[in-house]
Amino acid sequence: MAYRITKEEYEQIQAAEKGTKDKRLSRQLKALMLRYEGKKNPEIAEKLDISTDRISHIVSQYKREGLEEFMRVKYTGHNWNMSYEEEQAILDTFAERAEAGQIITVKEIKAVFDEKLGRDTGRGYIYMLLARHKWRKIKPRPKHPERASDEEIAASKKLKPGWKESS
Repeated sequence: MAYRITKEEYEQIQAAEKGTKDKRLSRQLKALMLRYEGKKNPEIAEKLDISTDRISHIVSQYKREGLEEFMRVKYTGHNWNMSYEEEQAILDTFAERAEAGQIITVKEIKAVFDEKLGRDTGRGYIYMLLARHKWRKIKPRPKHPERASDEEIAASKKLKPGWKESS
């Protein structure tokens, strides 16, 4: 069965496409608009670089779900082991120590999370957790890694005869 897109639906799709910043969703909405404009699947596929089967799937999904459900992001990448509040409670214990001037390491934080979860979490999880809670310690490096040695710096100075070297 060929799905038809009405003029009202087209106008809603057009407004939604202008308002979205998601490139994937924008491409799908453009496919729906081209379908309304009378283009065939092979034409749409060539123009948007999508397979013809995918275009049929997009149109049927839109007709089945409606615009609002079609536009909803159905995947999130939410790979947290605890709720935000539980994580925050654990980090608050470290915040008190940090404010007291103690140095906190990722290794210590990881040990507490491993104990709480009963398994190894991995350092990557801890770093993502710290970023999520906006824990960030900016520490300047003591010197540039490609800095010349003191001898090279002294040798490169153009000293006139009779000037005193400052060392």
